[in-house]
Amino acid sequence: MTGDPGMQRSLTDARSWEAPPAQGPTERARLAERAHQDRDIVYFLQSPEMNAFSLSHDYTESREGTDRYLNVVRTGSTVSNPSGRILDTGEAMKVDVLTGEQMKEAGVDAGDEKVEPNQQVVVFRFPAVKKGQSLRLRISETYTAPQSYRLDGDELVFERSLGRPRNSVVLPRGWYVTASAVPAVVRQTPDGLTRLDFVNGRPDSVDVLLKAKKAASAVPKEQPASH
Repeated sequence: MTGDPGMQRSLTDARSWEAPPAQGPTERARLAERAHQDRDIVYFLQSPEMNAFSLSHDYTESREGTDRYLNVVRTGSTVSNPSGRILDTGEAMKVDVLTGEQMKEAGVDAGDEKVEPNQQVVVFRFPAVKKGQSLRLRISETYTAPQSYRLDGDELVFERSLGRPRNSVVLPRGWYVTASAVPAVVRQTPDGLTRLDFVNGRPDSVDVLLKAKKAASAVPKEQPASH
């Protein structure tokens, strides 16, 4: 909660005393974003041999004047096929993939994010939010991240820090959960895929370590040798 609106002061860029000043989130980020609990992200795992997963991220932008969303690609990951859409109108967003150096040259402010010169950043652009209004946005990307998502023997391993209030992971077809380091609701989607829903009410991340195996019915049988 942020208190009585009539007594509320503007949120500041002061950082949490519990983390080093260069790393701790600002007051604005902690209260203006997470307190709304309006963000959902779903990870769709592709075949583990590909080390790739796509994601769909929905959130509501209500900050007056905001006209872009920046997604900083984590070290060790590469991004492809980024796209964005304004769900209120169906309008597609303009999307650019820039390095930190290119952003600096173009005068694009990274805000609270620390971006290395060679680090990738996906920039989604949309019409500036007007006073008293909001936009519901959907952002989609594909990441290749061998350290986060891999095949270990016959087990699929997905290991990633998930920072949204509601995070979901959908396994490839034919795979089932064998272990999860974080409690999750496991269910089957209408099209028969296994989905895990992680709900985090805290203002920090959940470090997910997930393992799965392919169901026997999904493993191709060896064909007898022809004579």
